[in-house]
Amino acid sequence: MTKDNQLSTSNRGAYQDDFPDARTVVVTGASTGIGYGVAQELIAHGYRVIGTVRKKEDADRLRAELGARFQPVLVDVADDEEVSRAADEIREMVGDRGLAGLVNNAGIAVAGPLMHVDLEELRYQFDVNVVSVVAMTQALLPLLGGRREITHPPGRVINISSVSAYTTYPFMAPYAASKHALESISDGMRRELALYGIDVIVLVLGAVQTPIWEKTSDADLARYAATDYAEGVAQMRATASGLGQEGMPVTRVAQAVRQILEQPKSKPRHILVNDYWRGWLLPRLIPTRLYDWAMTKQFGLKRSALDND
Repeated sequence: MTKDNQLSTSNRGAYQDDFPDARTVVVTGASTGIGYGVAQELIAHGYRVIGTVRKKEDADRLRAELGARFQPVLVDVADDEEVSRAADEIREMVGDRGLAGLVNNAGIAVAGPLMHVDLEELRYQFDVNVVSVVAMTQALLPLLGGRREITHPPGRVINISSVSAYTTYPFMAPYAASKHALESISDGMRRELALYGIDVIVLVLGAVQTPIWEKTSDADLARYAATDYAEGVAQMRATASGLGQEGMPVTRVAQAVRQILEQPKSKPRHILVNDYWRGWLLPRLIPTRLYDWAMTKQFGLKRSALDND
């Protein structure tokens, strides 16, 4: 990160002292969508929020919009050196007060047929959605209570997952696989960090009204136009866009995050979907081959589709 992009440290001491009784939570990926909504919700209920962003202009905007209880930290969560530096900045901000929580929200969605998906993009999908979660958690564990002697209650880690971890749509396998891995990582974290009294909670989300799938541009998907999957990929994008538009509001997710942070004892996994039967139970009850049939029909993936060209 260049010197021009670094944030001024002149107000960090003031940030720590202005709200001495407020609990502090780190939210990754706070510039838009779920991360931004969580920051708003927590600030409205008296928390201090440290939010990670990648661009200085987003940091400046968030400070203006969210006020004195918000402090941005510039970091690319997929860069180990930047994560380490960010952890040092956060440690300087909170001192011995530590953290009440870490919300691992930052994520990306790589889409495309596995036959043709760029392997570097596939690796980056896991770097952001899986490895960075471990990196951020490792770096902040001392502030969450992951050490022998602490002067504050242990914090809580919330990992944002997706129903895609359990139901893989065609052309969304990179994203779904990363969330499936996150589920296992979270279970391992929760069991290991019980040694320090740190709870790790998974929030499994259905469709949410966020721009994550809209960020997959026409140019990104145009590379598949000359493949046998062209029509299926177009259908996938239309389906994903529709799910986003019809999804639950971000405020519902943000409220759930705050409630998880405040519950004396939380369930290890929270399912939050618009329709619990259709959005969670039914896809898990349908036999795999029947679900395969439905998906291949919806996205034009029957062998007959090639024969009709």
